Amino acid sequence: MASVFEYAPAPESRSVVDIAPSYGLFIDGEFVEAADGKVFKTVSPSTEEVLSEVAQAGEADVDRAVQAARKAFEKWSALPGAERAKYLFRIARIIQERSRELAVLETLDNGKPIKETRDADLPLVAAHFFYYAGWADKLDHAGFGANPRPLGVAGQVIPWNFPLLMLAWKIAPALATGNTVVLKPAETTPLSALFFADVCRQAGLPKGVVNILPGYGDTGAALVAHPDVNKVAFTGSTAVGKQIARTVAGTRKKLTLELGGKGANIVFDDAPIDQAVEGIVNGIFFNQGQVCCAGSRLLVQESIQDELLDSLKRRLSTLRLGDPLDKNTDIGAINSEEQLARITSLVEKGEAEGGERWSPACELPESGYWFAPTLFTNVTQAHTIARDEIFGPVLSVLTFRTPDEAVAKANNSQYGLSAGIWTEKGSRILAVASKLRAGVIWSNTFNKFDPTSPFGGYKESGFGREGGRHGLEAYLDV
Repeated sequence: MASVFEYAPAPESRSVVDIAPSYGLFIDGEFVEAADGKVFKTVSPSTEEVLSEVAQAGEADVDRAVQAARKAFEKWSALPGAERAKYLFRIARIIQERSRELAVLETLDNGKPIKETRDADLPLVAAHFFYYAGWADKLDHAGFGANPRPLGVAGQVIPWNFPLLMLAWKIAPALATGNTVVLKPAETTPLSALFFADVCRQAGLPKGVVNILPGYGDTGAALVAHPDVNKVAFTGSTAVGKQIARTVAGTRKKLTLELGGKGANIVFDDAPIDQAVEGIVNGIFFNQGQVCCAGSRLLVQESIQDELLDSLKRRLSTLRLGDPLDKNTDIGAINSEEQLARITSLVEKGEAEGGERWSPACELPESGYWFAPTLFTNVTQAHTIARDEIFGPVLSVLTFRTPDEAVAKANNSQYGLSAGIWTEKGSRILAVASKLRAGVIWSNTFNKFDPTSPFGGYKESGFGREGGRHGLEAYLDV
């Protein structure tokens, strides 16, 4: 949409972060080469520029890291909670001090806009470490009985959509409860985890308490299957989550899975339209829709469908797509060529099945991986785009007439991670929320997170909770 106001470029400086030509594995407090010498390249999604070369962990490296974590566990778990808290507080403060550097790094390696990494990701990363530092000496009062004990070595596998935030969700409660960690970051976004290793050294964290192993799926599989790992935590796709559950079945390993979603954003006829539109945009186009709890299904009451869609299309026409390092950018790059191909394939399938596709006029950069914000109308629950997780900036619009129909359509999914309710009636919010089978339900907002609040899903969205007091249980023998 043409505007009398033009945005001048407002790029964040790349000079605030110094990316080395190569990085090793972080094992027992030191950066080391992979045992077999394998390496891989990490690429910036917005430009396809190679950022660095990273060591690729194999089975021998996984074994070495787990043994380092096992050795460190004896002393780390024996520390008083107040002493462990000191390290977590230091990590949180260092993250705050280096937040600008880490935000630029995350944007370069992930492709999301700098205003998201700067204003959402990094503050939440620090907040999680602050929050769990506060729990470290209060575990007796967490509701899990007197003197709850840590499990041992936690093997953690995290995704590429929120690399540093998912690391914080996993590592902070593990350390607070006295466990040690071996973490595998996603192969497309390993850099912030490797920078976090440097943060651990800067904080004086004892060697072996945190180990970072970049690599591909086989690295994660070796970590999950390692006999000396006591706890497995995974965030990622439902398909991989099922594989992990099969691997862990029959062992004594504790498991939490935070998997896919197909969140329903329900807008009733009394909702404030402008506020709802902002929530819809934030729900599906934040981080290019690459969010497991994204509100990718819009359920709008039939009587306001036209009014809401007109307003939504006007709003989408004002979004700015482009350089993720520009502070004006709303829509950044898709994380990888593989993910872009998946989004494109599902969108083409949506058109072939009769969905009506619409995108605002949008010029895509010549290099990098880009996809314009898209919405589909004339969608039914039989459409693939209304059932499958696209994990991209694609919104499917369905309608309903009554609250019961809205609930039925929202719950008609193999997933159960998130939902949103938009209405001015508090009684309706409570009545509808009580019937939705979703782990997180927002009312008159969407995608709001806090370290004190538990997060997790039902059905094929996984099990277990991360965040809040509930997030401690997964790392304790209760």
